[in-house]
Amino acid sequence: MTLSPEQTAELAEYLENAELNAKAVPQISLRYPGITEADGYAIQHEIRRRKIARGTQIVGMKAGLTSRAKMRQVGVENPSYGFLADYFAVPDGGEIERAKLIHPRVEPEIAFVLKKPLRGPGCHIGAVLAATEFVMPALEIIDSRYENFKFDFASVVADNSSSSRFVLGGRARPVEDLDLRTLGMALEHNGKPFSFGAGAAVLGHPALAVALVVNLLARRDEGLEAGTLIMTGGITEAVACKAGDHVCLRMQDLGTVSARFV
Repeated sequence: MTLSPEQTAELAEYLENAELNAKAVPQISLRYPGITEADGYAIQHEIRRRKIARGTQIVGMKAGLTSRAKMRQVGVENPSYGFLADYFAVPDGGEIERAKLIHPRVEPEIAFVLKKPLRGPGCHIGAVLAATEFVMPALEIIDSRYENFKFDFASVVADNSSSSRFVLGGRARPVEDLDLRTLGMALEHNGKPFSFGAGAAVLGHPALAVALVVNLLARRDEGLEAGTLIMTGGITEAVACKAGDHVCLRMQDLGTVSARFV
């Protein structure tokens, strides 16, 4: 780690203020060119601590940059994780206030909910599937706090992996009823098809994204508790949205989930 505790706290406040005020800022590696992945996670966890101290509940975790489509879209080569705060949740069919976000994009995902705790290192796909209560379709609204949605890996990690809002819907089903690799989906934007994909786009199997989050958290001696929600990352590239736009995810065997920007 290259940052001091004081610098970590300063950058956490800087990025959280950008999120809360919906104001884009330059990526932090321009100010601190030697910033590392460990620095990025230290900043992210300080943002999480700040929110918890103000009474925010952390309701889940997200894996980021887990598909080739997303890696190409933002120019980053490694997966990451972030946290989900209670105020990120939007009901299925609900409204998302565009003015509270900077440059939102929506991506289609498979969400997992655990019935047993998971801890790493060494967490694997079998452990994830055995610990999963059910999966369901989800929309994640990502919103980088950086100008022009441009960042390097350490900067996006610090920015909570661009986490912003999420929508859960459709049908909850146990994993043993599904082949998550071949599970097909279509993302619609304003009633027209935007992208198509299948679960295998996420690291070959979306359960591997959950294992990745668990093993990364183990570096900080943390794990996931029973009942935790985990978003496994975009199956396809994300679609940019403005006020008035409607997005709908149709997922094989799991139904639909949708939201509208206002």
